[in-house]
Amino acid sequence: MKTILLDDFLDDGIIREKSFRKMVKEHDMKQYDGEKVIIKGCASVTVPTWAYLIIATELTKHAKSIYFGESCSAIKIFQI
Repeated sequence: MKTILLDDFLDDGIIREKSFRKMVKEHDMKQYDGEKVIIKGCASVTVPTWAYLIIATELTKHAKSIYFGESCSAIKIFQI
């Protein structure tokens, strides 16, 4: 299972919508083709709900299934 850490999308230590959308668009989503992917639920900063929705939307084009949370208690949010 591949993991997406939302800390990788921070702009000066916070999540800003404009830069977040740009980083998601530039992120190589093809690496998740046919993979199980977990969006890590914890980050060093507060993550707005829209950030999870944006990244999950992009992942649905590539991933076999998408989970949210921690590996030991992940919640499935999408499956082909």
